[in-house]
Amino acid sequence: MTTKHDIYLISDSTGETIDRIFLALKAQFLSFEYNNHQFSFTRTQNQISKIIELAREQKEPIILYTIVDDNLAKYLEEEASKFNIPCFSVLGDLILNFSKLLKQRASHIPSGQHTYEENSKRIEAIQFTMNHDDGSMLQDLEKSDIILLGVSRTGKTPTSIYLANRGYKTSNIPLVNEHSIPELLRSNPKLKCVVGLTVEPKRLVDVRKNRMMAIKEEHGTDYTNIEKIELETKNAKEAFKKYQWPVIDVTRKSIEETAASIIKIYEIKNQNA
Repeated sequence: MTTKHDIYLISDSTGETIDRIFLALKAQFLSFEYNNHQFSFTRTQNQISKIIELAREQKEPIILYTIVDDNLAKYLEEEASKFNIPCFSVLGDLILNFSKLLKQRASHIPSGQHTYEENSKRIEAIQFTMNHDDGSMLQDLEKSDIILLGVSRTGKTPTSIYLANRGYKTSNIPLVNEHSIPELLRSNPKLKCVVGLTVEPKRLVDVRKNRMMAIKEEHGTDYTNIEKIELETKNAKEAFKKYQWPVIDVTRKSIEETAASIIKIYEIKNQNA
């Protein structure tokens, strides 16, 4: 019987690089079974410690990382070693070898592939987006480029982070009922680029159950009840229709595909403004 591994992909940036490397790696092994856990923008020892706590609870964890800060990378490897967790840098040797070949010191700056202006815009967008996650700081919602609405576990946060990495200031708001929509949007629904995210109820049940198991969090039975979820998604769609907001069904879409659709909506809206 093939052993199933829990793969922890840890990045100090968006995670796109390590995700692509892992896709290429896993393609080399036909019977490789795994659960994928991704952690982006990991830049503190506290974040590392929390990830290690999660990993040590698994039977066969493996850590792959792209962290260019030597001290943080060393801390990750030391913590993983304490619990005999295999831990591999996917860029370390490559950077070192190039440094020797070019006779230059590497900058060791996260996301160093971006220009200064791009990086400044990204950092500003990322900071804004992290501060406006899950309905936070609604008082300056007008400063958003994009606002995402959706019921719990429709991928609002990871999609927001991906959009932020592209330079878009993104707010996301959990949709419990119509009254959870900020008054600013209800009174002026065309004020900003608002996009509704939805997902098939059966898929949402699985996602929520997996989430509860992963973080060992207790929710009421309504959280994974198919009838309640069907009502949630139905009410969400009705709200999106009422305010004439575009809707994206994320059931069979990757985050990248969802984000691409949102960016297209944003561009069309701004062209017509």
